Amino acid sequence: MKTAEDYLSGQVLLIDKPLQWTSFQAVNKLRWEIRHAFNIKKIKVGHAGTLDPLATGLLVICTGKMTKQIDTFQGQIKEYTGTLVLGSTTPSFDLETEINETFPTDHITKEAIHEATKQFVGEIDQYPPIFSAIKKDGKRLYEFARAGEDVEIKSRKITISEFEITRIENNHIDFRVVCSKGTYIRSLANDFGKALNSGSHLSALRRTKIGDFHVENALTPEAFIKCLTTK
Repeated sequence: MKTAEDYLSGQVLLIDKPLQWTSFQAVNKLRWEIRHAFNIKKIKVGHAGTLDPLATGLLVICTGKMTKQIDTFQGQIKEYTGTLVLGSTTPSFDLETEINETFPTDHITKEAIHEATKQFVGEIDQYPPIFSAIKKDGKRLYEFARAGEDVEIKSRKITISEFEITRIENNHIDFRVVCSKGTYIRSLANDFGKALNSGSHLSALRRTKIGDFHVENALTPEAFIKCLTTK
């Protein structure tokens, strides 16, 4: 059973973020529950790497003095699993926005799908999605997108060390990716469609690892709160 002093001196919490939750919501929820459980007036709580609301999986949350390690954890290699859908695109590259364009897929073979992964392995230039929290001129990119404003987005160097196709079911493709900090899997899904002379968008995403931390060892927020309040 952890004490107030444990959380103040610093803990690393592995949380399995639910669908539709923002990373900010998860941090706020845990901060409030820890304060409430131990009658603490103030405690630092932060996360080591944002997950989109439509993604689930591993969120590393640090408390107290361990928040000083957040930058270290953020820089570690990450692993994701997910599903992309060939033949259509969305402005956000995932299901946050509606399909805006469709493309033929009859020419795409299973061999071509597996072969296409090779061009994304290694150090590559990637353009972040316009629907992202990256700042430009003091505004988040998604603010420009929602206002219908055009904005120039610069590419960034990222590294993908593994890109594996795990299942192909019609136009739905399951995959596993191991990548560096700053990689947008939504952008990878969009670029993958282009590589196959078609279109693609992300329909599901789950973060499974950050460095040596694994989602199998993570608790849902509800399970963590239950442990917190069990005397």
